[in-house]
Amino acid sequence: MKKILGISLLLFIGTATVTNAQTVKKTKQAIKTGANKTGNKTAELASKGTARVTDKRVNGKTGPNNETIYIDSNSKYYWIDKKGKRHYIAYSALKTKV
Repeated sequence: MKKILGISLLLFIGTATVTNAQTVKKTKQAIKTGANKTGNKTAELASKGTARVTDKRVNGKTGPNNETIYIDSNSKYYWIDKKGKRHYIAYSALKTKV
């Protein structure tokens, strides 16, 4: 009887450990995804805030997906993506704002 209880207890603990490890992996992935999204949004807001202060917005023109267009001190046009990166664009490629 003691052997049966001992074996069943050992199997139960082993199963619980495997389940716990899977839960930890899922939680780790969820935290990583959330951290990436938060970092990207922070970079986007910081870049757009800096652009609004230092550069001039172009009125009447938009980017390829209706993004706000800025012009820097070197007279180059650009827009900022969701990761906070600048994408420079030629004036001829800008769309007229509707």
